[in-house]
Amino acid sequence: MQKFLSRLEWKMNRFAVRDLMKYICLMMLGVFVLDYLPLRENASNLLYFSRELIFQGQIWRLITFIILPPTGSLIWIIISLYFYYFIGSALEGRWGSARFTLYYVIGIICNIAAGFITGYATNTYLNLSLLLCFALMYPDHEFMVMFFLPIKAKWIGIADAVLLVIMFLRGGWNSRIGMVLSLLPFFLFLGKELLLQIKLVWKRLQYRIHVKR
Repeated sequence: MQKFLSRLEWKMNRFAVRDLMKYICLMMLGVFVLDYLPLRENASNLLYFSRELIFQGQIWRLITFIILPPTGSLIWIIISLYFYYFIGSALEGRWGSARFTLYYVIGIICNIAAGFITGYATNTYLNLSLLLCFALMYPDHEFMVMFFLPIKAKWIGIADAVLLVIMFLRGGWNSRIGMVLSLLPFFLFLGKELLLQIKLVWKRLQYRIHVKR
């Protein structure tokens, strides 16, 4: 699988978008601002994924759902977009523009597939998967939660994983399908690393139990 991804990454070089997350976040901010303007129709209503409307000819909805803002709150949109930008930039710095662009493109394609299966698609799970990637690759990086509480990325990643599991268990089959397909890029790119980390944690846990005995 890694060889296949490497070939795709090589082919993606000419199409790679440098600072991709910056442009995505800026477009999200633009949509957020438009939603508050006294326009005839809410901007987000023109951009969300709808299988029915796509079949009616509104084909832009195939891709524009990616730039829908994650929240309607001014404070949280600033925090969320900064968080997305920081994580996306860090991953791009680690992987390179081609690999990060490939990750996001695969994520978009998976969400489009989920949209045609269920009728609706969202960018939420794809962006949450970036946090899982960051937590796995930079586990000891500290975030200042509420500007004063330092928390390592690995704990935030674990909380993110628990949240996704809860959402999976409580959601309907449509949301479950969307979640699984959205997380597919994470498992394709970092599944092997995740298994290694799980095995390492399990060995450490076994060792501590053995020592206490």
